[in-house]
Amino acid sequence: MLTNIRLISVPEYHKMAETGIFHPEERLELIAGQIVRMSAKGTAHESAITRTERLLRQRLGDKVLLRIQSPVQLDDYSEPEPDISVVKLNSLDYDDHHPDASEVFLLIEIADSSLKYDRELKAIAYAKSGIIEYWILDINGRKLYMYRLPSPDGYHSESILAEDVTISPLAFPDCAITIRELLRKV
Repeated sequence: MLTNIRLISVPEYHKMAETGIFHPEERLELIAGQIVRMSAKGTAHESAITRTERLLRQRLGDKVLLRIQSPVQLDDYSEPEPDISVVKLNSLDYDDHHPDASEVFLLIEIADSSLKYDRELKAIAYAKSGIIEYWILDINGRKLYMYRLPSPDGYHSESILAEDVTISPLAFPDCAITIRELLRKV
């Protein structure tokens, strides 16, 4: 393991973007002080985001703000862009800052080619920052990975659920969703 790595902070990452170091079409996110290139988005990935957002919007209404592929600041060195963030309402719609862990109810990643990355690197980053609940919708394996009980060393609860299971976010137990509803029809 390398020990002399210079980590990039969130303000430095923003400054790099402002000065044009990154190509405007480049999909990047900052995780644990490192700039990570994000996977290309396929049609199955995009349709799963659309379906999931629609279901959450129908069931949660105006109780939350749904943010799609928008930054969440986990700490001074991590600012990922989850596929869907279910966050607290904010009178400014987060005009003055990105939501932080205390403002997040649930983060959701849609995985087609990114399952390993989402289960390992992102799950650890989200747990360390105290994200209460994290879901990964595996559209190829047709299942949902549900993470709860965050700690500095990872999530203490991981469930792998089949498509016929009904789930609800911890913060909204009355918001029942069948995993099959989130997956594309076959």
